[in-house]
Amino acid sequence: MKTLITNIKELIQVREYSISKLQGAEMKELPSIKNAWLLIENEFIADFGSMDSLPTLEVDSKIDATGKMILPSWVDSHTHLVYAGNREQEFVDRINGLTYEEIANKGGGIVNSAQKLQQTDEDSLYEQTVKRLKEVIQLGTGAIEIKSGYGLTLEAELKMLRVIKRLKEEFPITIKATFLGAHALPKEYKNNREAYIDEIVNVMIPKITEEQLADYVDAFCEKGYFTVEDTIRVMGAGKKYGMPAKIHVNQFNTIGGIKAGVENSALSVDHLEVMNTEDIEVLKGSETMPVALPSCSLFLSIPYTPAREMIDAGLPLALATDYNPGSTPSGNMNLVVSLACIKMRMTPEEAINAATINAAYAMGISETHGSITKGKKANLILTKEIPSYGFLPYSFGSNHIENVFLEGQPLN
Repeated sequence: MKTLITNIKELIQVREYSISKLQGAEMKELPSIKNAWLLIENEFIADFGSMDSLPTLEVDSKIDATGKMILPSWVDSHTHLVYAGNREQEFVDRINGLTYEEIANKGGGIVNSAQKLQQTDEDSLYEQTVKRLKEVIQLGTGAIEIKSGYGLTLEAELKMLRVIKRLKEEFPITIKATFLGAHALPKEYKNNREAYIDEIVNVMIPKITEEQLADYVDAFCEKGYFTVEDTIRVMGAGKKYGMPAKIHVNQFNTIGGIKAGVENSALSVDHLEVMNTEDIEVLKGSETMPVALPSCSLFLSIPYTPAREMIDAGLPLALATDYNPGSTPSGNMNLVVSLACIKMRMTPEEAINAATINAAYAMGISETHGSITKGKKANLILTKEIPSYGFLPYSFGSNHIENVFLEGQPLN
């Protein structure tokens, strides 16, 4: 099956050769071809170029993209898409003055979601998640990481990961699964954190590996949740069983989690709302991708990741949604890209790079996603008629996507 798209106003994020990530000043560069064509063969990008170089091609279908742009689909490298119910009451509690920590201390937060999830059967959980997945695909996401972590028991964590496995099997979107048993302490372990870490390391991770349910392992390294030492234990167990780490760090405090992540070869360190000079220095030259979650900052009214400081220091940066019921009930990557520009002082070029190439790195899929490169997956966004790609983050309240392609097939 061959599809030819012609008269593309601008073909964005064109890379002749696959690159793994961009950092520092490199993030300001967003190569493109104006008045372009793109050839899709089966599920892959087969060729592209400017219209004045379009050869004669035998194709099965043609699309005229006059006035419209094409870019690689968004890559959302940090979500908690599988959950039961919602937590809108906590939203109201925060408006009335309670902090995230105070809500958690009175039985809300992650433990609240865990209780709901434990009481929800797998099929119901799957159906709830399918609705969210379909929505984010329509919003331009073509690859997504999904974490467990609202189970907090072996049985419930397995249930979440089995739901993710079903999604992988039944939807053409690229999905990676992350085991986040160390998300919060279950009530029964409230006064015995070490015993729960033992359960994660000695029981949960081996069982999850046996069933081949997770690609990565994660921990919420934060005051009141899990210590740096706990996180190191979880990362070590994950590494032993072939699951690299992607960890939550520096959401509310800087306690050494970034250093631990880098030293234990974490693929990414995510959140980073609170950063100090040492955190930035330890990331320099490392293979660990920093990931910012600006819609979480918006929803919780907490600081935004200091993107300008980090990029100007030569670091790479990726963007993701953190889609979850408590702190980011949205999987809209378009909003994330806008917030990166509006609140984090990233240029449109930097934000698009962070949500495509660098986000693909943070998911471990750089070879197949994140750019317009021959041989990569034809997971694409076709915009409506827009004046420039800067219009995407600028006009943040509107949907500028006309169609989405997954594995070469248009959704609409």
